[in-house]
Amino acid sequence: MSEPLPREIRCVLIPSGGIRLLLPNASVAEVITLAGVEPIADAPEWLAGRIEWRGWQIPLVSFDHVAKLAEDTAPQAARVAVLKAIGNRTDMPYIAVLTHGFPRLTTLNAELLLPTHDGNELPFGVRARVLVRDDTAVIPDLEGIEAALVGMAEAA
Repeated sequence: MSEPLPREIRCVLIPSGGIRLLLPNASVAEVITLAGVEPIADAPEWLAGRIEWRGWQIPLVSFDHVAKLAEDTAPQAARVAVLKAIGNRTDMPYIAVLTHGFPRLTTLNAELLLPTHDGNELPFGVRARVLVRDDTAVIPDLEGIEAALVGMAEAA
C-alpha cells in the first residue's frame, strides 16, 4: 500500500536579493557565513563564483538578477545557504545560494500556498512565483540551474 502524501511540509523562506526563495527544509544542508568566493571567468550574471565547503568546491548562485534589493535596504551580512543538489551527480552534490538575512522556517499546506504568476516569462532560475501567507516568494528552478552548471562544466 502506498504512503499518503503529507498534508503539511516544513519549508524555509530564504531572503536572496530582493526576493524570498521557498524551498523544502530538507533541501538545506547548512547556512554559513559568506567567505572566500572564487570568481569564475565568463560566468553568467546569476553565478557569483565558487566557494569551498567541507572539502567541496561548490557553485554559488545569486538571485539578484530576479529582483534587486531596494537602495534604501539596510545592509546585512551575507550568508550562504548550502542546498542539496537534486541531480544525483557525484561531481556536484551541492549548490550554494547567496542570502541576505536569516532563512525563516515555516510549515505549509496547499491552502497556504497560492500561485501568483502573471503570465509573463519567468526569469532564469525561477520555477514559479507564489504567495505564502502574506509573503511573496519564488520557487527556484533547481533542475534548470543544475543543468546550466553541468553544461558550463562540460564546456570548460
